[in-house]
Amino acid sequence: MYPSLCRRTVSASLSWVSAAYRIRLQWKMARCLNRIRVGKKTGFGELWSSVMRNRRFKVTDVAAPDKDNPPLRRNTQPSMGARTGSGSEDARLGTGGVRGGGSSHKRAWAMFILLVALAVLTGIAIALILPKISSSVASSTGANNPTGEAANILQTLAVREDSRSAGGYNRGLFGFRQTDDDGNGCGIREDVLARDLKDIKYKYAGSCKVSSGVLNDPYTGTVIYFRRGAKTSAAVQIDHVVALHNAWDSGASQWPSAKKYKFANDPYNLLAVEGQANQEKGDASADAWLPTNKGFRCEYVARQIGVKARYSLTVTQAEKDVMMGTLRSCPAQKLP
Repeated sequence: MYPSLCRRTVSASLSWVSAAYRIRLQWKMARCLNRIRVGKKTGFGELWSSVMRNRRFKVTDVAAPDKDNPPLRRNTQPSMGARTGSGSEDARLGTGGVRGGGSSHKRAWAMFILLVALAVLTGIAIALILPKISSSVASSTGANNPTGEAANILQTLAVREDSRSAGGYNRGLFGFRQTDDDGNGCGIREDVLARDLKDIKYKYAGSCKVSSGVLNDPYTGTVIYFRRGAKTSAAVQIDHVVALHNAWDSGASQWPSAKKYKFANDPYNLLAVEGQANQEKGDASADAWLPTNKGFRCEYVARQIGVKARYSLTVTQAEKDVMMGTLRSCPAQKLP
């Protein structure tokens, strides 16, 4: 009765305990059965060697107690699983048993760490490269945004949701070339020509009218030799950097006449440029037209920003995106 009880108790425990703890239970069972003597035929050392070779020590490895049977002996025959093709424990675990399983575990962790590293590097590469390829992505993420004076002022401009024309525009309401704000007795066209041309010659001494000069055209990058005349004067024209119609749609339609006149004749918003380029621009905003001279685009956009900031004019989202995209090539751009 007692031997059977000992065997059943140990057998129930061996289904879940570790290999080391099985040895302890096997030893207790043997002591319970009074079959094992340390240093005898089947001692603790032989039991330990058996466990280390097979990794899983089974109750069937211990002979059932019988008065006529010799002391407990190790089962040296392959298990039924091995004879039927299921394989030994080493076969199920792979060559090397537990040691082989540990290597596989380490390889799995190494592969996991490698995949995580690759994912992180890919994310960083996308975050750095994509904003440079797509201006819309750069705008939405704020990546690579310029931080110079022009860009900072641009961020303060109000963005109007309705990009449609305000209606009722009339160029004559702005009074261009009808004032003399500096009081020098010269019209605004003559003032701008005198400022922007080089090697100037006047019609006569003391005259306001420029008869000839050289213009390094900012819009096209070409050199124009200006000469006053019915057929030649149009080669150089005076452009409103922020077009009057664009200003009208951006808030000028609500201004009193005096402010409209001041805006139209403000030298800060006027440039002497090639006549053909001025005609091509028309009343376009930055999102519809930029100078063909790419080297001047940053200054052109910065001047538009300065004018709109000075007169509290709005921008559309399309305008702002183009301005910001242009300033990315010159992030430290200042206002002219």
